[in-house]
Amino acid sequence: MMHSQHDKEQFLYPRSRYYGSYTAENLLFNANLQEFAHKVSIISALHTGGKLSSEQAYDQIEKLWQQRIWASGSALLSQASFARY
Repeated sequence: MMHSQHDKEQFLYPRSRYYGSYTAENLLFNANLQEFAHKVSIISALHTGGKLSSEQAYDQIEKLWQQRIWASGSALLSQASFARY
């Protein structure tokens, strides 16, 4: 069975519908949040599979957080910090 490139991308990079109020900032935040969650799930899977140590996984997630792939317009997120417990 042949699968199109679009089908493969939908499988590898799923996106969920947005149900909030439709503003450009909210849509951007939602897209960035989904991208962040997807990348964290890949890092977690690599850690679970033994391909990354706990320290490596933490460092990669922290790096993603520091890159602020989040929508920078959110005051809550711009003040949030990623603290190690």
